[in-house]
Amino acid sequence: MRARGGARVKYVPQAGWVRGVFVLAAAVGVFALIWWRGPSWNGITVAFGAVRWRWVFAAIGLNLLSVVARATAWQTVIGQAIPPPRPRFPLVFSAFSVGLFANAVLPGRIGELARVAVLTRKLPMRRGAWATLVGTVFAHRVFDLVPVLLLIGYVLLTAKIPTWAVTSLVVVVVVGIGLLAFALASARHHHGSPRDEFGIGAVRRLVTLIRHGLGVMHAPVAAAQAIVFQLLGWTCQILAVWTAMLAFHIHVGLPAAGLVLVLMNVATIFPLWPGNVGLVQAAVAFPLVDYGVSYAHGFAYGIGLQAIEASVGVGVGLLFLAREGLSFAMLRVMPDAAQAEVPAEDAEEPASAERPRARIAR
Repeated sequence: MRARGGARVKYVPQAGWVRGVFVLAAAVGVFALIWWRGPSWNGITVAFGAVRWRWVFAAIGLNLLSVVARATAWQTVIGQAIPPPRPRFPLVFSAFSVGLFANAVLPGRIGELARVAVLTRKLPMRRGAWATLVGTVFAHRVFDLVPVLLLIGYVLLTAKIPTWAVTSLVVVVVVGIGLLAFALASARHHHGSPRDEFGIGAVRRLVTLIRHGLGVMHAPVAAAQAIVFQLLGWTCQILAVWTAMLAFHIHVGLPAAGLVLVLMNVATIFPLWPGNVGLVQAAVAFPLVDYGVSYAHGFAYGIGLQAIEASVGVGVGLLFLAREGLSFAMLRVMPDAAQAEVPAEDAEEPASAERPRARIAR
Protein backbone atom coordinates (compact mmCIF):
# COMPACT_ATOMS: atom_id res chain seq x y z
CA MET A 1 0.00 0.00 0.00
CA ARG A 2 1.39 3.44 -1.00
CA ALA A 3 0.86 6.66 0.90
CA ARG A 4 1.10 10.12 -0.63
CA GLY A 5 4.56 10.88 -1.94
CA GLY A 6 5.25 7.29 -2.95
CA ALA A 7 6.28 6.05 0.50
CA ARG A 8 5.22 2.55 1.38
CA VAL A 9 3.09 2.04 4.46
CA LYS A 10 3.20 -1.34 6.11
CA TYR A 11 -0.23 -2.83 6.67
CA VAL A 12 -1.01 -3.56 10.31
CA PRO A 13 -3.83 -6.03 10.97
CA GLN A 14 -6.70 -4.70 12.99
CA ALA A 15 -6.91 -5.86 16.58
CA GLY A 16 -10.35 -7.30 15.87
CA TRP A 17 -8.95 -9.70 13.28
CA VAL A 18 -6.16 -10.80 15.59
CA ARG A 19 -8.62 -11.39 18.41
CA GLY A 20 -10.93 -13.29 16.05
CA VAL A 21 -8.14 -15.59 14.88
CA PHE A 22 -7.10 -16.27 18.49
CA VAL A 23 -10.69 -17.07 19.53
CA LEU A 24 -11.19 -19.32 16.50
CA ALA A 25 -7.96 -21.20 17.17
CA ALA A 26 -8.88 -21.69 20.84
CA ALA A 27 -12.38 -22.92 19.94
CA VAL A 28 -11.05 -25.35 17.31
CA GLY A 29 -8.51 -26.69 19.79
CA VAL A 30 -11.14 -27.29 22.47
CA PHE A 31 -13.57 -28.98 20.08
CA ALA A 32 -10.78 -31.17 18.66
CA LEU A 33 -9.79 -32.22 22.19
CA ILE A 34 -13.41 -33.03 23.04
CA TRP A 35 -13.89 -34.98 19.82
CA TRP A 36 -10.81 -37.18 20.19
CA ARG A 37 -10.46 -37.34 23.97
CA GLY A 38 -13.98 -36.55 25.01
CA PRO A 39 -16.93 -38.67 26.15
CA SER A 40 -18.48 -41.66 24.44
CA TRP A 41 -20.78 -40.21 21.81
CA ASN A 42 -22.90 -43.34 21.98
CA GLY A 43 -23.43 -42.70 25.69
CA ILE A 44 -24.50 -39.13 24.91
CA THR A 45 -27.03 -40.39 22.36
CA VAL A 46 -28.46 -42.85 24.89
CA ALA A 47 -28.77 -40.11 27.54
CA PHE A 48 -30.71 -37.84 25.18
CA GLY A 49 -32.96 -40.70 24.15
CA ALA A 50 -34.23 -41.08 27.73
CA VAL A 51 -34.89 -37.38 28.46
CA ARG A 52 -38.15 -36.61 30.31
CA TRP A 53 -39.44 -33.53 28.53
CA ARG A 54 -41.85 -32.36 31.22
CA TRP A 55 -38.87 -31.60 33.45
CA VAL A 56 -37.16 -29.81 30.56
CA PHE A 57 -40.16 -27.50 30.19
CA ALA A 58 -40.20 -26.93 33.95
CA ALA A 59 -36.51 -25.94 33.83
CA ILE A 60 -37.22 -23.51 30.97
CA GLY A 61 -40.03 -21.93 33.02
CA LEU A 62 -37.75 -21.53 36.04
CA ASN A 63 -35.08 -19.89 33.88
CA LEU A 64 -37.66 -17.46 32.56
CA LEU A 65 -38.68 -16.55 36.11
CA SER A 66 -35.01 -16.00 36.90
CA VAL A 67 -34.71 -13.54 34.01
CA VAL A 68 -37.78 -11.62 35.23
CA ALA A 69 -36.38 -11.41 38.79
CA ARG A 70 -32.93 -10.25 37.64
CA ALA A 71 -34.42 -7.65 35.29
CA THR A 72 -36.48 -6.34 38.22
CA ALA A 73 -33.29 -6.03 40.26
CA TRP A 74 -31.72 -3.98 37.46
CA GLN A 75 -34.75 -1.70 37.31
CA THR A 76 -34.35 -1.10 41.06
CA VAL A 77 -30.71 -0.11 40.51
CA ILE A 78 -31.66 2.22 37.64
CA GLY A 79 -34.28 3.87 39.84
CA GLN A 80 -31.52 5.09 42.19
CA ALA A 81 -29.22 6.24 39.38
CA ILE A 82 -31.25 8.56 37.20
CA PRO A 83 -33.94 11.14 37.98
CA PRO A 84 -37.56 10.80 36.78
CA PRO A 85 -38.98 9.98 34.36
CA ARG A 86 -37.39 6.55 34.56
CA PRO A 87 -37.78 3.68 32.06
CA ARG A 88 -40.69 1.39 32.84
CA PHE A 89 -40.24 -2.31 33.50
CA PRO A 90 -41.29 -3.50 29.98
CA LEU A 91 -38.47 -1.43 28.47
CA VAL A 92 -35.95 -2.56 31.10
CA PHE A 93 -36.97 -6.20 30.56
CA SER A 94 -36.67 -5.75 26.80
CA ALA A 95 -33.17 -4.29 27.12
CA PHE A 96 -32.12 -7.01 29.57
CA SER A 97 -33.40 -9.73 27.22
CA VAL A 98 -31.50 -8.27 24.26
CA GLY A 99 -28.40 -8.31 26.43
CA LEU A 100 -28.91 -11.98 27.28
CA PHE A 101 -29.25 -12.79 23.59
CA ALA A 102 -26.04 -10.94 22.73
CA ASN A 103 -24.12 -12.72 25.50
CA ALA A 104 -25.42 -16.07 24.27
CA VAL A 105 -24.49 -15.69 20.60
CA LEU A 106 -21.42 -13.42 20.61
CA PRO A 107 -18.03 -13.74 22.32
CA GLY A 108 -17.11 -11.35 25.10
CA ARG A 109 -19.64 -9.47 27.18
CA ILE A 110 -21.30 -7.62 24.33
CA GLY A 111 -24.66 -8.07 26.02
CA GLU A 112 -23.77 -5.69 28.85
CA LEU A 113 -23.32 -2.86 26.35
CA ALA A 114 -26.29 -4.05 24.31
CA ARG A 115 -28.77 -3.54 27.14
CA VAL A 116 -27.30 -0.10 27.84
CA ALA A 117 -27.61 0.80 24.16
CA VAL A 118 -31.27 -0.27 24.01
CA LEU A 119 -32.18 1.92 26.97
CA THR A 120 -30.08 4.85 25.72
CA ARG A 121 -32.00 4.85 22.44
CA LYS A 122 -35.21 5.36 24.43
CA LEU A 123 -33.78 8.21 26.54
CA PRO A 124 -32.98 10.72 23.78
CA MET A 125 -33.10 13.80 26.06
CA ARG A 126 -30.81 12.42 28.77
CA ARG A 127 -27.26 13.74 28.56
CA GLY A 128 -24.85 11.40 30.29
CA ALA A 129 -27.33 8.49 30.19
CA TRP A 130 -24.85 6.08 28.60
CA ALA A 131 -22.21 6.43 31.32
CA THR A 132 -24.75 6.32 34.14
CA LEU A 133 -26.40 3.18 32.76
CA VAL A 134 -23.00 1.50 32.46
CA GLY A 135 -22.63 2.16 36.17
CA THR A 136 -26.00 0.50 36.83
CA VAL A 137 -24.90 -2.59 34.91
CA PHE A 138 -21.79 -2.82 37.08
CA ALA A 139 -23.87 -2.35 40.24
CA HIS A 140 -26.32 -5.00 39.05
CA ARG A 141 -23.44 -7.43 38.52
CA VAL A 142 -22.02 -6.58 41.94
CA PHE A 143 -25.32 -7.56 43.54
CA ASP A 144 -24.89 -10.95 41.85
CA LEU A 145 -21.99 -11.47 44.23
CA VAL A 146 -24.27 -11.80 47.27
CA PRO A 147 -26.14 -14.91 46.04
CA VAL A 148 -22.93 -16.24 44.45
CA LEU A 149 -21.00 -16.05 47.73
CA LEU A 150 -23.93 -17.63 49.60
CA LEU A 151 -24.12 -20.39 46.97
CA ILE A 152 -20.38 -21.06 47.21
CA GLY A 153 -20.68 -21.29 51.00
CA TYR A 154 -23.56 -23.76 50.64
CA VAL A 155 -21.58 -25.83 48.12
CA LEU A 156 -18.45 -25.88 50.28
CA LEU A 157 -20.49 -27.18 53.23
CA THR A 158 -22.64 -29.75 51.44
CA ALA A 159 -21.23 -30.84 48.08
CA LYS A 160 -18.42 -33.13 46.95
CA ILE A 161 -16.01 -30.63 45.45
CA PRO A 162 -13.18 -31.84 43.20
CA THR A 163 -9.74 -30.67 44.31
CA TRP A 164 -9.19 -28.81 41.03
CA ALA A 165 -12.38 -26.78 41.61
CA VAL A 166 -11.47 -25.55 45.11
CA THR A 167 -8.87 -23.10 43.79
CA SER A 168 -11.35 -21.66 41.30
CA LEU A 169 -13.94 -21.11 44.03
CA VAL A 170 -11.40 -19.42 46.32
CA VAL A 171 -10.39 -17.06 43.51
CA VAL A 172 -14.04 -16.21 42.81
CA VAL A 173 -14.64 -15.44 46.50
CA VAL A 174 -11.56 -13.20 46.79
CA VAL A 175 -12.29 -11.32 43.56
CA GLY A 176 -15.97 -11.01 44.49
CA ILE A 177 -15.25 -9.47 47.87
CA GLY A 178 -12.78 -7.10 46.22
CA LEU A 179 -15.33 -5.97 43.61
CA LEU A 180 -17.98 -5.46 46.28
CA ALA A 181 -15.61 -3.29 48.33
CA PHE A 182 -14.63 -1.31 45.22
CA ALA A 183 -18.27 -0.69 44.31
CA LEU A 184 -19.10 0.52 47.82
CA ALA A 185 -16.10 2.86 47.82
CA SER A 186 -16.82 4.21 44.33
CA ALA A 187 -20.57 4.70 44.64
CA ARG A 188 -22.00 8.17 44.60
CA HIS A 189 -25.65 8.87 45.27
CA HIS A 190 -27.31 10.95 42.57
CA HIS A 191 -28.46 14.39 43.65
CA GLY A 192 -29.90 16.80 41.13
CA SER A 193 -29.45 16.64 37.38
CA PRO A 194 -26.51 15.22 35.41
CA ARG A 195 -26.27 18.74 33.99
CA ASP A 196 -24.84 19.79 37.37
CA GLU A 197 -21.73 17.73 36.62
CA PHE A 198 -20.90 19.50 33.34
CA GLY A 199 -18.67 22.12 34.97
CA ILE A 200 -15.79 19.70 35.56
CA GLY A 201 -13.28 18.00 33.24
CA ALA A 202 -14.51 15.55 30.62
CA VAL A 203 -12.84 12.41 32.02
CA ARG A 204 -13.80 13.25 35.58
CA ARG A 205 -17.33 14.00 34.39
CA LEU A 206 -17.58 10.57 32.75
CA VAL A 207 -16.33 8.83 35.89
CA THR A 208 -18.79 10.83 38.00
CA LEU A 209 -21.71 9.76 35.82
CA ILE A 210 -20.66 6.12 36.06
CA ARG A 211 -20.47 6.51 39.84
CA HIS A 212 -24.05 7.79 39.77
CA GLY A 213 -24.96 4.39 38.36
CA LEU A 214 -23.62 2.88 41.58
CA GLY A 215 -25.77 5.21 43.68
CA VAL A 216 -27.94 2.32 44.87
CA MET A 217 -25.01 1.27 47.08
CA HIS A 218 -25.87 4.24 49.34
CA ALA A 219 -29.61 3.51 49.39
CA PRO A 220 -30.01 0.62 51.89
CA VAL A 221 -33.69 -0.09 51.17
CA ALA A 222 -33.27 -0.11 47.39
CA ALA A 223 -30.04 -2.12 47.67
CA ALA A 224 -31.78 -4.71 49.86
CA GLN A 225 -34.64 -4.89 47.35
CA ALA A 226 -32.21 -5.45 44.46
CA ILE A 227 -30.38 -8.15 46.42
CA VAL A 228 -33.67 -9.92 47.21
CA PHE A 229 -34.58 -10.03 43.53
CA GLN A 230 -31.09 -11.30 42.66
CA LEU A 231 -31.44 -13.99 45.33
CA LEU A 232 -34.81 -14.94 43.86
CA GLY A 233 -33.27 -15.12 40.39
CA TRP A 234 -30.43 -17.37 41.54
CA THR A 235 -32.83 -19.56 43.50
CA CYS A 236 -34.81 -20.12 40.31
CA GLN A 237 -31.56 -20.94 38.53
CA ILE A 238 -30.45 -23.60 41.01
CA LEU A 239 -33.93 -25.12 40.89
CA ALA A 240 -33.72 -25.11 37.08
CA VAL A 241 -30.36 -26.93 37.24
CA TRP A 242 -31.82 -29.51 39.63
CA THR A 243 -34.97 -29.90 37.51
CA ALA A 244 -32.84 -30.43 34.40
CA MET A 245 -31.01 -33.17 36.31
CA LEU A 246 -34.33 -34.93 36.83
CA ALA A 247 -34.97 -34.66 33.08
CA PHE A 248 -31.72 -36.59 32.49
CA HIS A 249 -32.41 -39.15 35.26
CA ILE A 250 -29.64 -37.74 37.46
CA HIS A 251 -30.72 -38.02 41.10
CA VAL A 252 -27.87 -36.54 43.14
CA GLY A 253 -29.61 -33.84 45.18
CA LEU A 254 -29.60 -30.06 45.46
CA PRO A 255 -25.96 -29.70 46.68
CA ALA A 256 -24.73 -31.22 43.43
CA ALA A 257 -27.01 -28.87 41.50
CA GLY A 258 -25.45 -25.94 43.37
CA LEU A 259 -21.95 -27.18 42.51
CA VAL A 260 -22.89 -27.49 38.84
CA LEU A 261 -24.35 -23.97 38.80
CA VAL A 262 -21.23 -22.47 40.40
CA LEU A 263 -18.77 -24.24 38.08
CA MET A 264 -20.91 -23.50 35.03
CA ASN A 265 -20.76 -19.78 35.84
CA VAL A 266 -17.01 -19.95 36.50
CA ALA A 267 -16.56 -21.54 33.06
CA THR A 268 -18.37 -18.62 31.41
CA ILE A 269 -16.70 -15.72 33.26
CA PHE A 270 -14.47 -15.16 30.22
CA PRO A 271 -16.53 -16.15 27.16
CA LEU A 272 -13.83 -16.67 24.52
CA TRP A 273 -16.40 -17.98 22.05
CA PRO A 274 -20.22 -18.01 22.16
CA GLY A 275 -21.30 -19.78 25.31
CA ASN A 276 -17.87 -21.40 25.78
CA VAL A 277 -19.55 -24.52 24.40
CA GLY A 278 -17.46 -27.58 25.21
CA LEU A 279 -15.73 -26.00 28.18
CA VAL A 280 -19.07 -25.64 29.98
CA GLN A 281 -19.96 -29.28 29.37
CA ALA A 282 -16.61 -30.44 30.75
CA ALA A 283 -17.06 -28.23 33.84
CA VAL A 284 -20.48 -29.81 34.41
CA ALA A 285 -19.52 -33.44 33.71
CA PHE A 286 -16.29 -33.75 35.71
CA PRO A 287 -17.73 -33.00 39.19
CA LEU A 288 -20.72 -35.29 38.57
CA VAL A 289 -18.34 -38.25 38.16
CA ASP A 290 -17.80 -38.13 41.94
CA TYR A 291 -21.55 -38.63 42.32
CA GLY A 292 -21.53 -41.82 40.25
CA VAL A 293 -22.65 -40.19 36.98
CA SER A 294 -20.69 -41.36 33.94
CA TYR A 295 -18.73 -38.70 32.10
CA ALA A 296 -20.73 -39.24 28.90
CA HIS A 297 -24.03 -38.91 30.78
CA GLY A 298 -22.82 -35.79 32.57
CA PHE A 299 -21.58 -34.30 29.31
CA ALA A 300 -24.97 -34.93 27.69
CA TYR A 301 -26.62 -33.25 30.68
CA GLY A 302 -24.26 -30.29 30.25
CA ILE A 303 -25.34 -29.95 26.62
CA GLY A 304 -29.01 -30.09 27.61
CA LEU A 305 -28.57 -27.65 30.51
CA GLN A 306 -26.84 -25.06 28.34
CA ALA A 307 -29.48 -25.54 25.64
CA ILE A 308 -32.23 -24.94 28.22
CA GLU A 309 -30.61 -21.70 29.38
CA ALA A 310 -29.89 -20.60 25.82
CA SER A 311 -33.47 -21.28 24.76
CA VAL A 312 -34.64 -18.59 27.17
CA GLY A 313 -31.88 -16.11 26.37
CA VAL A 314 -32.07 -16.61 22.61
CA GLY A 315 -35.83 -17.05 22.36
CA VAL A 316 -36.85 -14.11 24.50
CA GLY A 317 -33.91 -12.06 23.23
CA LEU A 318 -34.90 -12.52 19.59
CA LEU A 319 -38.45 -11.52 20.41
CA PHE A 320 -37.39 -8.24 22.01
CA LEU A 321 -34.68 -7.65 19.43
CA ALA A 322 -37.42 -7.55 16.81
CA ARG A 323 -39.62 -5.45 19.12
CA GLU A 324 -36.87 -2.83 19.38
CA GLY A 325 -36.41 -2.79 15.61
CA LEU A 326 -32.83 -4.04 15.82
CA SER A 327 -30.92 -6.65 13.85
CA PHE A 328 -28.25 -9.17 14.77
CA ALA A 329 -25.64 -7.13 12.88
CA MET A 330 -26.34 -4.11 15.11
CA LEU A 331 -25.29 -6.06 18.19
CA ARG A 332 -21.73 -6.15 16.87
CA VAL A 333 -21.45 -2.34 16.86
CA MET A 334 -22.56 -1.46 20.35
CA PRO A 335 -21.51 2.01 21.57
CA ASP A 336 -18.44 2.20 23.76
CA ALA A 337 -16.89 4.80 26.03
CA ALA A 338 -15.58 6.75 23.06
CA GLN A 339 -19.17 7.43 22.01
CA ALA A 340 -20.45 8.46 25.42
CA GLU A 341 -22.02 11.88 25.72
CA VAL A 342 -19.34 13.94 27.41
CA PRO A 343 -19.73 17.45 25.96
CA ALA A 344 -16.98 20.02 26.01
CA GLU A 345 -16.57 21.93 29.27
CA ASP A 346 -18.64 25.09 29.59
CA ALA A 347 -20.02 24.56 26.10
CA GLU A 348 -23.45 25.81 25.27
CA GLU A 349 -25.95 23.08 24.54
CA PRO A 350 -27.30 23.55 21.02
CA ALA A 351 -30.68 22.18 20.09
CA SER A 352 -29.13 19.56 17.85
CA ALA A 353 -27.04 18.25 20.76
CA GLU A 354 -30.13 17.01 22.55
CA ARG A 355 -29.79 13.75 20.67
CA PRO A 356 -27.16 11.53 22.28
CA ARG A 357 -24.29 10.17 20.28
CA ALA A 358 -24.51 6.79 21.96
CA ARG A 359 -26.73 5.24 19.33
CA ILE A 360 -26.61 1.89 17.66
CA ALA A 361 -25.41 2.18 14.10
CA ARG A 362 -28.08 1.46 11.56
